[in-house]
Amino acid sequence: RSPAGMLLVAAGLLLAVAAGGRGSPAGEQESPPGSRFVCTSLPLDAAGAGCPLPPVPMQGGALSPEEELKATVLQLRETVLQQKETIGSQREAIRELTGKLSRCEGADGKSASGAWKNEVGKGKDTMGDLPRDPAQVIDQLSRTMQTLKDRLESLEHQLRANVSYAALPSDLREMLQRRLGDLERQLLSKVAELEDEKSLLHNETSAHRQKTETALNALLERVSELEKGNSAFKSPDEFKVSLPLRTNYLYGKIKKTLPELYAFTVCLWLRSSASPGIGTPFSYAVPGQANEIVLIEWGNNPIELLINDKVAQLPLFISDGKWHHICITWTTRDGMWEAFQDGEKLGTGENLAPWHPIKPGGVLILGQEQDTVGGRFDATQAFVGEMSQFNIWDRVLKAEDIMNIANCSINMPGNIIPWVDNNVDVFGGATKWPVETCEERLLDL
Repeated sequence: RSPAGMLLVAAGLLLAVAAGGRGSPAGEQESPPGSRFVCTSLPLDAAGAGCPLPPVPMQGGALSPEEELKATVLQLRETVLQQKETIGSQREAIRELTGKLSRCEGADGKSASGAWKNEVGKGKDTMGDLPRDPAQVIDQLSRTMQTLKDRLESLEHQLRANVSYAALPSDLREMLQRRLGDLERQLLSKVAELEDEKSLLHNETSAHRQKTETALNALLERVSELEKGNSAFKSPDEFKVSLPLRTNYLYGKIKKTLPELYAFTVCLWLRSSASPGIGTPFSYAVPGQANEIVLIEWGNNPIELLINDKVAQLPLFISDGKWHHICITWTTRDGMWEAFQDGEKLGTGENLAPWHPIKPGGVLILGQEQDTVGGRFDATQAFVGEMSQFNIWDRVLKAEDIMNIANCSINMPGNIIPWVDNNVDVFGGATKWPVETCEERLLDL
């Protein structure tokens, strides 16, 4: 027989004996018919003690059934004692493990001993008594050990997880600290740059500030003009030359020269109140002829037009201090000439240097009469006043065109000499001022 089978048989016999003793008041139990046994309890250390049995005759030297049963009972008792000792040692191990488990689970607020006791029993009473079924004890003990193993593995995984979760925030904090440090350094660098720029702005030169203020003032003046209703755009050609004194050094000079001409028209705006005579508005001199073309009012003489030193008196009256538009036409054919003032033809004539072409390559001066090419000015012949829109064409303009120019209804720059700012230089204190002569003419009315 196997030890497990013997253990089950022994347990059954012990239960039977115990049941018989509890059922008989005198501690005796009747045996099946033909036999009767009286058993007494034996101490645990009584290895040779047993129930007194009637002698059984030996048959062929073999043990009688009673003796064999007695030997089996003794063997079972020894086995039970060994199991009890084993269970006691295992109990101590379980208690030690339970105490350690309780300390480990104490951080989570759980009681390992209470849970374990709920699984295996209530306190010492459960383990203190010998179970009736040793197989049940072994199975229960196995389950308890497996439960403890599972709980230890769970605690181990939990501890590992807690370690990993605890390490993560630390790494995150280090990363955040590095990022904050980088941002702080960038911020300090930007602040330093701004401080440098601020220092440069404070250390700018007074000349630069003056230039800035001048530009701003010019813009403010322009805005003021627009706010006053003067929204018309003034091109660079809208300017005048001012010659306020009668001297021999204030004058203007046209940079371009004239080609050879067989006819011409000269138009300009004048304003002067000088007396006696307004002087010489313009003169054109070429080598060998200082008076190739001259317009002059000298002393008490009327305004005169000189071509190749030939003279024609013009019926013009312009010394009243107001703006007047003057146009003079001439052609080499029969020396025909015309004089216009403010768009009206006031005089005409002929035989003024007939068949004489105007020589090219000379010098054109505003405000002075030339005795030599470009020089030897006479103060008594200087123009005093203002002029603008000095234009020359290489043909005779129609009276209708001259009227439209004088009325400011059309703009016709000269095809030979146009009135542009970069074509006029001033000398000796003469000045150029932006002006719209048509607007100023309205103020004179």
